[in-house]
Amino acid sequence: MNKYSVTILPKAIDELSKIDKPMAKRITDKLAWFSKNIEVVELLPLRSELSGLYKLKVGAYRVIYELDQSKRIVIVHKIGHRRDIYK
Repeated sequence: MNKYSVTILPKAIDELSKIDKPMAKRITDKLAWFSKNIEVVELLPLRSELSGLYKLKVGAYRVIYELDQSKRIVIVHKIGHRRDIYK
């Protein structure tokens, strides 16, 4: 399995910094795991205005990302609680 690199956009970094430290660590750990196991994980595509993006579930939080398979990059756009992330 080949590893993907993860790029977190500035807005997502800001959102991550507002999450309590244990959950933020859980999210970053899941992203690290995901980047190594992306080829065996079921991708969860989003629809309507978020079409072309995917979600990664981490407890009650969601990581919204774009996948560039040709460059093997996961680009994180948003991180937030599931009740707020899609607004």
